[in-house]
Amino acid sequence: MINILFSGNEGVFDGVLTCMLSILKRTQTKEPFQFIIYTMDVSHLKPEYVPISEEAANFLDGVAKEYNPQNVVRRVDVTQVYLREFGGCPNEQCYCSPYTLLRLFADLIENMPDKLLYLDIDVMFNRDITLLYGIDVSDYEYAAARDHYGKYLLNPNYINAGVLLFNMKRMRETGLLEKARELIKTKKMLFADQDAIYRSTTAKKMLPQKFNDQKFLHKKSTVVRHFSKRLFYLPYPHTANIKQWKVSQIHKVFRYYSFDDELYEYIYLKKKFEREH
Repeated sequence: MINILFSGNEGVFDGVLTCMLSILKRTQTKEPFQFIIYTMDVSHLKPEYVPISEEAANFLDGVAKEYNPQNVVRRVDVTQVYLREFGGCPNEQCYCSPYTLLRLFADLIENMPDKLLYLDIDVMFNRDITLLYGIDVSDYEYAAARDHYGKYLLNPNYINAGVLLFNMKRMRETGLLEKARELIKTKKMLFADQDAIYRSTTAKKMLPQKFNDQKFLHKKSTVVRHFSKRLFYLPYPHTANIKQWKVSQIHKVFRYYSFDDELYEYIYLKKKFEREH
């Protein structure tokens, strides 16, 4: 089974659905997928910080099963784990949201597999996922690609934590996630979870940029296109945070049409979900 981990609140539906469709449509393997979604209720911080609903998770499960009846979407509520570990910590109001911290619980949640691919919800697969998932990480805690801006500004091997191929067995042995959680609890960091993982690493496998391309889409080589915030120079220097489910902007700004098959199915399925719920 190929094991994928997402995390987020009720607002991750669009990202999980589009990413999931890109995986299912561009992968030839007959091996089933397990899509795990860590979620939680921390609406005391912000009203919108409520978990993805069981109805949404069940709908995603139905979509996955259309491609293979053995596929499964599993919703895991980690509210109590979060409150115990990170409630009131210095990084609770981190740069993105507290949901970015949830991947740090992968060693605390029961029945997690030894090999696990964590994905931010703003990624799309341009090529077969087995090119990434099949990478041997037996001698490493995880595999990751460099952060596009961090490799220039922070360290040549500074990673982007939006695509992480975890070797959970090795990470439990080295205590990587335990060390990362301790940093989150005690030290305010600019990029919170990403900094904590980077600083706690004993052995990582550096991947080519094509496995987490945060700026460009090379149609023949890019495996994962990560739609993270990026800098544009024209018509004036500015940043923009264009996500893949903003289909008109993907066309207008990036001039990407190669994801249309997935994105048009997403539009249909999103409307279907809204009609039924």
